[in-house]
Amino acid sequence: MNDEQKKIVISRISEFHQNESGDYQRVPVSPVNRWITYAMLIPVIVVLVLIGVFFFAAFLALLAVAIAVLGVRFWWLRRKYTHAMQEYGNSKQHANADQEIIIEDAQVIEETEVYRKASKK
Repeated sequence: MNDEQKKIVISRISEFHQNESGDYQRVPVSPVNRWITYAMLIPVIVVLVLIGVFFFAAFLALLAVAIAVLGVRFWWLRRKYTHAMQEYGNSKQHANADQEIIIEDAQVIEETEVYRKASKK
């Protein structure tokens, strides 16, 4: 087969036409058709811009909510940590004052009494 037969040339008839020398030239578009095209594209562009603004605002709102939720979560954890540290400091001072350590979460498994003989050497 010939290379010329394998080639496919696609051209838009409305935009190009072939002159006598075989070159393709652009068909001139009338100014009325151009203005009608612009007039039809303006509403389309306005609608696309409005849709873009709507989705951007929705994205910003979701981002603000996510940041607020994370901020409240970190504040809550910091608050719990601060209270725990204060309680630890208070219990440590109390333990030093009374020389007694109180363990609240302990469970007594078995109670035994141990008798020690005081032996002095």
